[in-house]
Amino acid sequence: MMDIFVIILLIISWIFIIFGMVSIFILKNVYTRILSAATIDTMGSLTIIIALLLSSITQYDYIIRFVLLIGFLLMTTPISSHVNIRSAYLTGVEVKHIYTDEQRKRLEEEGEVHG
Repeated sequence: MMDIFVIILLIISWIFIIFGMVSIFILKNVYTRILSAATIDTMGSLTIIIALLLSSITQYDYIIRFVLLIGFLLMTTPISSHVNIRSAYLTGVEVKHIYTDEQRKRLEEEGEVHG
């Protein structure tokens, strides 16, 4: 029974990873790409580590390592994505807004969009 749950978790992690790779290629903005990569990194690796944790439930030294690894991952992933986004902002990477024609027309009338 436990093996089936581990396999389901691994399939879910691969679904996260595949959707993340596709979204990185589809998204146009650097900032949304970084956000997508960080989210997929967190969710994909968390489900893989939880599956490994459940598969090695009888070996207590591995359980401690996996719990520490989950804590480390949850602390460092948001920090690293923040550092990447901040460095992109400080180096002058422009935020590209994608508007529909109606939104662009309304914003140009209000004077919020130029060009």
